Amino acid sequence: MSLNQDEKLDTTCSNQDAGAKSQRTIFAPSEKDLGDGFKVNRMLPRNREGRKMVGPFIFWDHMGPVEVKKPEQMAVRPHPHIGLATLTYLFSGGIMHKDSLGYEQPIRPGEVNWMVAGKGIVHSERTAPLEGIVGQHIHGIQSWIALPKEYEEIDPAFYHYPKEEMPVLQVGGSEMTLVAGTAQGQASPVKIYSDTLYLVGDLKAGDEFELQLDSNREAAVYAPQSKIEVDGEPVDAKSLVIYEVGECLKFKVLEDGPITIFGGEPFPEDRHIFWNFVSTSKERIQKAKEDWKGKRFDMVEGDDEFIPLP
Repeated sequence: MSLNQDEKLDTTCSNQDAGAKSQRTIFAPSEKDLGDGFKVNRMLPRNREGRKMVGPFIFWDHMGPVEVKKPEQMAVRPHPHIGLATLTYLFSGGIMHKDSLGYEQPIRPGEVNWMVAGKGIVHSERTAPLEGIVGQHIHGIQSWIALPKEYEEIDPAFYHYPKEEMPVLQVGGSEMTLVAGTAQGQASPVKIYSDTLYLVGDLKAGDEFELQLDSNREAAVYAPQSKIEVDGEPVDAKSLVIYEVGECLKFKVLEDGPITIFGGEPFPEDRHIFWNFVSTSKERIQKAKEDWKGKRFDMVEGDDEFIPLP
């Protein structure tokens, strides 16, 4: 669903003084090689810089673009999660999701796979079962959204949302897909548990984006392939620009490409993270480690492989 062209929303930052600079932090790219030439840019958590989260987002991996030349090039074996929800969003290619609840769901560009780990789930992500995927490019974002303390131990669940169900907003003169959460009076169908903002759009060089953040929200801009300009300064692609709570989120696009904006209301409690486990409790993470080592998680049916505890 989308708004009509004459229903463009006024998102300008009325409370910002002319010429004033935003309160923002810029993190440079942080590339990691996961093996078989499959590289990701891991922007959250940034433990070295002391930045773990942006709103409820605690993990942000930009994968690709990479040409899949062999089926095993992206074959993430079964592994566990607790205390979070995962969201996979693709710009190109396809991935097959399988989990311990019995769900087997391919994801294509523009769709959303939303997996709620809660008290515990196991899943795998592979390219091999998808028809025609070898020789294509995988390009997308994988993120984790920490659950509020009162929902950390809910039952696990999995949801798939087709591209057609995602709202399309005219925000600041640009068309953006509302992947999750709320923005400008619209709501994504994705089942969230806390205040969340997640927008994705293909912007053109010269586009200027401006969005006044709510007084309780912080947010970040991530441009996977293009430079942007913030407060008159160029920012390289694959950099993370974080705007503080209630700031004017404003930038200019210098090159064509996808732009992602994400964040929400920060949690009052700190989150501990080890491997694929997130929790407000160190003891709960220790229990998850012991349960995985002791093979007490429900596993993905028909898949004997798994990733050992590091």
